[in-house]
Amino acid sequence: MDMPLPTPGRDINRALATAARADIAPFIVMDVMRAAAAREAAGHRVIHMEVGQPATAAPKAARQKVAAALERENLGYTVALGMPELRQRVAGLYKSWYGIDIDPARVIITSGSSAAFVLAFTALFDVGATVGLPCPGYPCYRHILTALGVKSHLLVTSAEHRWMPTAADIHQASVDHNLAGLLLASPNNPTGTMLSPERLAAVVETCRARGMWFISDEIYHGLTWGVAQDTALRYSDEAIVINSFSKYFSMTGWRVGWMVVPESLVRTVERLAQNLYICPPTVAQVAALGAFDAVEELEANRRVYATNRDLLLAEFPKAGLSKIVPADGAFYLYVDVGAYTSDSLAFTKLMLDETGVAATPGLDFDPGRGGQYVRFSYAGATTEMAETARRLQAWSRLHSKG
Repeated sequence: MDMPLPTPGRDINRALATAARADIAPFIVMDVMRAAAAREAAGHRVIHMEVGQPATAAPKAARQKVAAALERENLGYTVALGMPELRQRVAGLYKSWYGIDIDPARVIITSGSSAAFVLAFTALFDVGATVGLPCPGYPCYRHILTALGVKSHLLVTSAEHRWMPTAADIHQASVDHNLAGLLLASPNNPTGTMLSPERLAAVVETCRARGMWFISDEIYHGLTWGVAQDTALRYSDEAIVINSFSKYFSMTGWRVGWMVVPESLVRTVERLAQNLYICPPTVAQVAALGAFDAVEELEANRRVYATNRDLLLAEFPKAGLSKIVPADGAFYLYVDVGAYTSDSLAFTKLMLDETGVAATPGLDFDPGRGGQYVRFSYAGATTEMAETARRLQAWSRLHSKG
């Protein structure tokens, strides 16, 4: 006997409800990017300081390697862990940058650092576990954890400690909240501040003593200004390090990154990668191989960022934006605008409408205090940074007269 078709009503609606874990906040910077694109489409010029990506294209050597591969290769699947040659080159980077030897077998190529976070969180943390995160910090950490059923505990940092938690902060949070792990980025997004090697060593030791996993987001390594960068791998083979070709290597849209994991985790992460992603994009892996041969071009980009940083630190105070902890790395300034607003979302919208400068409200990075902060990315051309300074100085004068 045929079953009757269900009639529309309450039961159907309940059955089609979305999962509670999908109820995550938006990544606000992408909303700002959309608003900036709409303004451009309407014929207005926008200076993009909202998105954390280099204005430069992928290195010429990367593009040339891809062009050659398109002519002679089918670019099918690779193994889930990534091309062996690329894993070898990544391992070699740790020798050239930090003077340490890493077994290429511990290197896992991923679909951008975002996939690396999904793999790490899934491999390390059960549903209901709690992970410590910096605040302010990259919002997608907590959003991905939420989607995976893992809780976040925000370690609130201060300008006095250069927006980084201390070892004592981490120890206390672990005691109070039974942390299963800790994730820190150095340089940090949005502040650009860093842990010194001594502070990094203390963080690693605290995690070891408390039996916590430590995930080190090192995506902005290669872009540091006068402060020594160091990798957590120097201090522990149990640390999980995540990096990407997006920032220093100028390959954001190619979606290729990597992670270095303890030997004991390789097979676990491999099984997850096989099932979740099959493999990273092959064409992006080919491009990443080429990027290793573009050091001169990449270092030229780095010098532009350094110039931009110095220019804005000198010019922003003339627009009344003087409360800035100077960035040690990455390509961001995290600016206190509390003298003008407690609503950075409205402030950045008004700034876009009246000056054509797009920047990201601090609420993306700090739900509690972010209303008085704005993040500016200075990864564009120096001429655009100078133009930004002029526009904001004129905007400041206009509003001060009112």
